[in-house]
Amino acid sequence: MMRQQWAGLMGLAMASGLILTGCLDARTDPVRVVGSSTVFPFAARAAQSYSERTGIRMVVEQTGSGGGHKLFCSGDPSIDATTSSRRQKPSETALCLRNGVAPVIELKLGYDGIVLARAIDAAPMQLTVGDLYQALARDLPTSDTDCTPQRNPYRRWSEIDPLLPDDRIETYGPPPTSGTRDAFVETAMEAGARTFACMAELESETPNLFRARAHALREDGYWVDAGENDNALIRTLSNTPSALGVFGFSFLDQNADKVRGIPIGGISPSAENIRNGAYPVVRDLYLYLRADGGADVAGYALEITSEEAAAMGGYLEEIGLIPLSDSERHQMQERLATMTPTPRNGDAP
Repeated sequence: MMRQQWAGLMGLAMASGLILTGCLDARTDPVRVVGSSTVFPFAARAAQSYSERTGIRMVVEQTGSGGGHKLFCSGDPSIDATTSSRRQKPSETALCLRNGVAPVIELKLGYDGIVLARAIDAAPMQLTVGDLYQALARDLPTSDTDCTPQRNPYRRWSEIDPLLPDDRIETYGPPPTSGTRDAFVETAMEAGARTFACMAELESETPNLFRARAHALREDGYWVDAGENDNALIRTLSNTPSALGVFGFSFLDQNADKVRGIPIGGISPSAENIRNGAYPVVRDLYLYLRADGGADVAGYALEITSEEAAAMGGYLEEIGLIPLSDSERHQMQERLATMTPTPRNGDAP
């Protein structure tokens, strides 16, 4: 099925005239994919399968989503695609345009939950988005009705809620270049900020100021940028049972013998809860490639969106990807086959 699907879609793409004839010549350099540490396991697994089937050499690197977009949009001809755990920002799209990296094809690969976890032998705990905001925001409103900012005074979880553990607030999470961090502040931190009435009002009146306030994480040691290496973060949590970590669901799934997920609002981070939208901190995962990148790059994109790879029961679900619906995945394949550029200006992703 995979070979028939790949051949059929490639034939449709070439018949459309949108894969340049010159790009069909055999390349001597590898197909190089940079980007998200969250997407890395999926991108690498698909690269392995594609390389084994076609003999095409693949290189997949973890640079973080922000770093991946920067490299991809730099115009470096050795970079064929970038993965991302968030959508490409307008400033990154503009950089691509300035450097001639256009048009760009955006493919949604699946879904992922952003989870909080702690060591498997640590005491269980449950949090709300309000707890997270009060624990991790750099500044907090003075009261529910007074949004005058004050430096976050909380040092222990029990100071926020007596039912929470009497542990020091120590949370390791992704750095500013990470798409996981972007998604975390846009979902969990913004939702937590809205639990204050004055912040909800601020969002309706001055949304940019609201976002700036909600997205600013602590810089006093209670939030720690842990880098892009999620495997190192798992080791840190194992060695520091009272600490929490923020990362993608797939790493929780792969390390269930070392760390446990923390329910948010009473909803546990599970594949089913992420897929059905019950879990509150969910984001999309993406692959970006040039429309004129050539048959080898398009072939890799067809591999990572194929039924064998990305459908329910596919080999990417086995390592933690939350699949798209069949209809969504077919839309991505059609976009690739017809080389339809990235939708913008409110178009459907």
